[in-house]
Amino acid sequence: MNLLDAKILLLLFAVNGAPIVLRNLLNERCAWPVDGGWLAPDGKRLFGASKTWRGIASALLAGMAAGWGLGVGALTGLIVGALAMAGDLFSSFCKRRLGLPASAMALGLDQIPESLLPLLGMFSAWNLGAGELCGLVAAFLVLELAISRVLYWLHIRRQPY
Repeated sequence: MNLLDAKILLLLFAVNGAPIVLRNLLNERCAWPVDGGWLAPDGKRLFGASKTWRGIASALLAGMAAGWGLGVGALTGLIVGALAMAGDLFSSFCKRRLGLPASAMALGLDQIPESLLPLLGMFSAWNLGAGELCGLVAAFLVLELAISRVLYWLHIRRQPY
């Protein structure tokens, strides 16, 4: 793993972790659901109550701050944050269609879109190869599972995954 790969992983963790940290700080304040409570034609919520505008905003701001701090640029961090949240919304949409409750774990579906979409979006800019991209997605998946367990023990996450 090279320095850029480490920066990419840190950026991915910053944008994906920001909504969890902010939820712990604010509880339910300003937690407006992205889907507005609307139901899809199948009668299920589009994304669920846990996907909020506050979470998206926190990911975008964390992405900008982390991108700047890591030396990859605030705009890059913003793009990574937006694409990670798009991946997170995609997985939530899929999980609702599968009948899984909000915040239920779906191994792979929870980790791959929120890392793969930003990596695909930055593929050319970061001069990634296919093997490196796959390695980063795999590293994110494994590290996210391990870190989630630690965050659960610290009472930062509500579930141990």
